[in-house]
Amino acid sequence: MNEKIKLLTDNIERSIIGKRDVILKLTAALLSGGHVLIEDVPGVGKTRLVTALSESVSGSCSRIQFTPDLMPSDITGFTMINPKTGESEFRPGAAMCNFLLADEINRASPKAQSALLEIMEELQISADGVTHKLPVPFMALATQNPVETYGTYHLPEAQMDRFMMKISIGYPDPGEEMQLLGGGFGKEVKLEPVMTLDDITELRRQAEAVRVNDSVKRYIVGIVTATRESEYTLLGASPRGSLALYSAAKSLALINGRDYAVPEDVRDIACDVLAHRLMLSPKGKSTFGISIAAMRHILEKTPVPTE
Repeated sequence: MNEKIKLLTDNIERSIIGKRDVILKLTAALLSGGHVLIEDVPGVGKTRLVTALSESVSGSCSRIQFTPDLMPSDITGFTMINPKTGESEFRPGAAMCNFLLADEINRASPKAQSALLEIMEELQISADGVTHKLPVPFMALATQNPVETYGTYHLPEAQMDRFMMKISIGYPDPGEEMQLLGGGFGKEVKLEPVMTLDDITELRRQAEAVRVNDSVKRYIVGIVTATRESEYTLLGASPRGSLALYSAAKSLALINGRDYAVPEDVRDIACDVLAHRLMLSPKGKSTFGISIAAMRHILEKTPVPTE
């Protein structure tokens, strides 16, 4: 593994015990320039994971607690008249940072949620006809609770599609939970930055340069096509999903210490990249219940290239 990547993942693991696989997926999204939705039950460390990532990189971080009274201008910023000069000035919102934590994103109104659409896709903010570019690199990380639906608003498909990955942390196993108790559960671990923004830019360049054989590209296209043609789905993955899976597989290859991608890189990350983009048919809902189970079935049925 690249020395910088190992430093980053090891540093995050000081705060999140026993979730190496989740940390590597989050790192892959970071190197791919993608955004991540973390959906899980309360208390498993969603916010702590995002905080650990932002503290490990010497960049700026903003946190927004999404609530029903949140205004779009709280996220994007607004233009106001300076009383001293009489000229209009743009006051940036919380999104003008390197790492944006949208906590409990599904508790804000659709109007507030839609403020993130341009931010996540174009990496810019438009206010009063003026475009303001976001800092580079920029990454949006959102959390939501899938259990308690009272007072929440479903994220529209257009916004779900803008998240490169949707991941879950899961409960710790008994051994990890014993380690948590022994280490003083609930105490915040203050992390020091181990990576600069220039390091991320360089690692992204390296991830982009990872070679992908045509057979692996056909494998990606085969998986995405299967999601569209399956009897278990009404809506399959979009071309944005294909590009996201392609980029994520290259980043995972770099994390694994290779300058070329293999089918295993695609298989390891496919469910996290594509499952949240699917809309199940009535047969899919009755057979699998959730989209990630249907995605695993589609992945098992798609032939893996052997050359």
